[in-house]
Amino acid sequence: MCEFISFFAPLMREYVSFQKASNRWNETYDLNLARFDKHCRNYYAEATELSQEIVDSWCRKRKTESNNSCRARIFSVIGFIRFLRKRGKTEVSEPIAPKLKRCTYIPHALSEAELNNFFRACDEIPDSLQTRDRLRKITVPVFFRLLYSSGIRPVEARMLKTEDVDLDGGILNIRFSKGVDQHYVVLHDTMLELMKQYDMAVGQICPNRAYFFPSLRNSFCGQSGVERNFRLMWDKYNTTHAISYDFRHNYAVENINSWTGEGFGFHAKLLYLSKSMGHSRMESTKYYYSLVPGFADILQARSDDDIIIPEVEY
Repeated sequence: MCEFISFFAPLMREYVSFQKASNRWNETYDLNLARFDKHCRNYYAEATELSQEIVDSWCRKRKTESNNSCRARIFSVIGFIRFLRKRGKTEVSEPIAPKLKRCTYIPHALSEAELNNFFRACDEIPDSLQTRDRLRKITVPVFFRLLYSSGIRPVEARMLKTEDVDLDGGILNIRFSKGVDQHYVVLHDTMLELMKQYDMAVGQICPNRAYFFPSLRNSFCGQSGVERNFRLMWDKYNTTHAISYDFRHNYAVENINSWTGEGFGFHAKLLYLSKSMGHSRMESTKYYYSLVPGFADILQARSDDDIIIPEVEY
């Protein structure tokens, strides 16, 4: 939990504790509430209660941010206001969050050569006597291989606690997700063995760690650090653009492509995939139908003719 410094500190701590007890808290909320707290301290140091002016000054959309960024920034504040209103501690109105705009980013279709290049770069991180570098050398190759082999979100991997990783049964307990739905992911045998080796190695650097992929402060890995490491590893041998989230897209696409010819079993496999990826609705998984660049090639290869749909005679 962040250290709150404004006049709201006691109420904010109470709010965060309540949300965590309800399993409705994540890192993004924590960060944005801390920023709101700092905003109150910097610009309303003399205030003794929450006012509409304070809320509006924080929730006003900035010139440098998108609708979605603004929406994410103020959602934790909306939750805080609801918490106070239900307990009769404020009469301030909730701000209206901007509408969510669908992301227009088109995921990069990862090729086998690009994946080989990326993981080769991960495995070539040089040795060092510095504790930070030693931790990075053993964490980076395993962290990204986990994203590739399981399809979990980067934030889910970052927030994994040691107690969430069952190295005997090979099961991940995903408690901190995009939403509030807890789900489980079964590891591939090869990934499980790699996780066991990593667990022993990282335990020598960070004994009694709370998170499976720890930082030096015995916290979880930060998002900026993950993206920075991905960028360094990707750009070392590849010239295309990709982001760490593309591993999740790749996982879905590769699974869907492998089910050609499954017949009625296709729907059951899609349901399993949906649950494994933590989707609350099948429609979220069906979105990946639009991201299967290899599907047409598979159909072409399995067709006897170059023309998949032949011409109809007059």
